[in-house]
Amino acid sequence: MNTANKLKIFNDPIYGFITIPNEQIFDLIEHKYFQRLRRISQMGLSYLVYPGAHHTRFHHAIGCMHLMHKAIQVLRFKGIEISEEEEKALLSAILLHDIGHGPFSHAMEHSIVNGVSHEYISLQFMEALNKEFNGTLTLAIKIFKGEYERKFMNQLISGQLDMDRADYLKRDSFYTGVSEGNINSERIISMLNVVDDQLVVEEKGIYSIEKFLVARRLMYWQVYLHKTSLAAEQLLIKVLQRVKELHKKGETIHASSALEFFLDNEIGKTDFNEQILETFSRLDDIDILSAMKEWQFHEDFVLSNLCKILLERDLLKIKIKKKPIKEERVQAHLNEFINKYNVTENEAKYFVFNGLIENQAYYIDKQNIHILMKSGKIVDVAKASDQFNIKALSKPVTKYYMCYPKK
Repeated sequence: MNTANKLKIFNDPIYGFITIPNEQIFDLIEHKYFQRLRRISQMGLSYLVYPGAHHTRFHHAIGCMHLMHKAIQVLRFKGIEISEEEEKALLSAILLHDIGHGPFSHAMEHSIVNGVSHEYISLQFMEALNKEFNGTLTLAIKIFKGEYERKFMNQLISGQLDMDRADYLKRDSFYTGVSEGNINSERIISMLNVVDDQLVVEEKGIYSIEKFLVARRLMYWQVYLHKTSLAAEQLLIKVLQRVKELHKKGETIHASSALEFFLDNEIGKTDFNEQILETFSRLDDIDILSAMKEWQFHEDFVLSNLCKILLERDLLKIKIKKKPIKEERVQAHLNEFINKYNVTENEAKYFVFNGLIENQAYYIDKQNIHILMKSGKIVDVAKASDQFNIKALSKPVTKYYMCYPKK
């Protein structure tokens, strides 16, 4: 296939026309590992609250690549030297940064495999692709891991003002219709610069950064940690827990071969080899949904009802409080459920449970957002901003929830 055929164009609803910048990016997009992202929802079960939120990790990755391309152009215009090899590596790394997500993205991150983050699995995919692409992703992996000497490149991929956040806030805002999250990502990118190998934002862009941080906080409370989405995602986790519990007892549980493998085996970080990676690459949202459609008819009371609740969107009631929920309240709901359905306490805990959620829009001690003042001084955004709420956004906010069946 000649070069011209590989420089395709995507029509993106957020940014308009996105051009594939080079052949390697085209070949990565064409790969089955990347195409799988078309079947992984970007926002888990948020579509149960926001009907438009059906966009995928594929959309998001392409958008991130587009913004990275813009950032490279802006930095080069400002005199920052970025070689062709570094450009290719930056574009490849941001394109593949989420390739390790499992079904329903964050919702099931630690359910399919134990204690293995999507970042770790993304790295395993990148290493596997690097072998297949004859070592051409070596620099991309180095940047992704933060091991490259030019630190600002890693900040563009994994920082508090990276291309990942610049895309997902704008994209998720668009697909959910929650306008509070709509940031001006192109304005932010146009204000980027590099000083002493650190990514900085020019002083005139400070209001865009304030808006970005406030938007992030609002999107977390209003969308990502929305109480209904939270209840649904917890139920999805509990479906997998119950299936694994039944599986250990010797019950027959029908699922796709890839999903059955992860039900049969407890896979942790040390077990993650090439064969397991290949099996993981066959998993997506469809495996879980099709399995739940079967499991809703299973004879087990817990499994069948959890699946029906999700498939029919007859979700649990959820209460969110600023203070920890008293154990006696949880126990009262548990006792009520036990008496009503004649189940054990262990079974009742699948339907009555509590937990906590945290939201922190800005981390002062982790890859800070630095503002380049007109004087040449570099100041943290929390100090440079005249908005008191930026400092407030750096404090973690914890809320407590309890889920239980509707009366």
